[in-house]
Amino acid sequence: MRKLTERAIKALPRQNVDQIKAIVNDLVEGNKVLETVLSSLPSGIMVSDINDDLIFVNTQARRFLKLRGNDFLEKKIWKAVKDHDISEFIQRNLISQERVDEEDFNIQVGDKVRTLALSILPLVDRGTIKGSFISLEDVSEKRAESLRLRRAESLASLTTLAAGVAHEIKNPLGSISIHIQLMQKCLNSENEVCKDDLLDYLNIVNEEVDRLNQIVVNYLFAVRPMDTNPKCRCINALIEELIDFIHYELEQNSIEIIKNLEDKLPELRLDEKLIKQAFLNIIKNAQASMSSEGGILKIRTYKVHDTVAVSISDSGPGIPDDIKNKIFEPYFTTRDSGSGLGLTLVYKIMKEHSAEIRLNSILGEGTDFTFIFPIPQKGQRLIGWDGDHNEV
Repeated sequence: MRKLTERAIKALPRQNVDQIKAIVNDLVEGNKVLETVLSSLPSGIMVSDINDDLIFVNTQARRFLKLRGNDFLEKKIWKAVKDHDISEFIQRNLISQERVDEEDFNIQVGDKVRTLALSILPLVDRGTIKGSFISLEDVSEKRAESLRLRRAESLASLTTLAAGVAHEIKNPLGSISIHIQLMQKCLNSENEVCKDDLLDYLNIVNEEVDRLNQIVVNYLFAVRPMDTNPKCRCINALIEELIDFIHYELEQNSIEIIKNLEDKLPELRLDEKLIKQAFLNIIKNAQASMSSEGGILKIRTYKVHDTVAVSISDSGPGIPDDIKNKIFEPYFTTRDSGSGLGLTLVYKIMKEHSAEIRLNSILGEGTDFTFIFPIPQKGQRLIGWDGDHNEV
């Protein structure tokens, strides 16, 4: 369409009136087709020029936003929008020239509340910004489905956790029941020696009550939301502090630490205390797996695209394939002294930081946990481009 228009404009001086009318009619028909296509899209589209004046709006955008009157074209785009929050948001970001990717707004459509995802992008023509492009997408069903999946996941986790708690409390309750019966026998006996036994039974009951209390504390910790306090931190500095804290204990167990921390990594938004706790749990597990003969613990950091990765690997015996999918489940443990909540805590902390966990373990060779953290994205300025359009 662009090349056809340019050729037609160049040919105008050589055309007669009828030929010019034909060219204009072709251009008008072409624009009608383009407008029909844009207005048939399920997404709302609004386009403003370099002065933020509205020059195009499709049918879906009119339905979503219920624009003011019928003469809103060639006026400031935010003045055409009735919704105060959306109007103010558009004005603020266009004036500051900030790029926006999917900011959610709730709007009333009839008797229902719909969720709109609004994006603001630069309108680029041959390498130069000519205005702004605003897209509006109804993401109500998408967000509702995401919420349903999160609720289903939470319910499944809660069910697993409840089953684990039921299993954990069975033993202390059984022990308490047995020792109460023994205490009753002592109280019914006239033998003075039974008093010493009674004290022993009471001590055991007290220990089991403490054990039950700890199970409840752990359960509440697992189900309650975490109170995070994220701040911009250098992940390398945090790891250095953790190594200083743990290296003497590792050395006593004949475990060598090899660190490979990439320089000049971008800062991440982290809750220092929780991230240290998560990494410490992984290191403690690695230490336990290598406790018999010692081994090597490797800690590596590196940047991958818009993420920062932290790899913690050991030279232990590895994790069998049949339990790899269970290690993050509450109360699952392969050690007699383990609580079964260490890796559950790690998983929960990483979810709070929107981080991904990758596990790679080979029997006889070792285990590697890799944590992928998103790099905080700063707003991008919508600046012009003076180069050739092929470079954009």
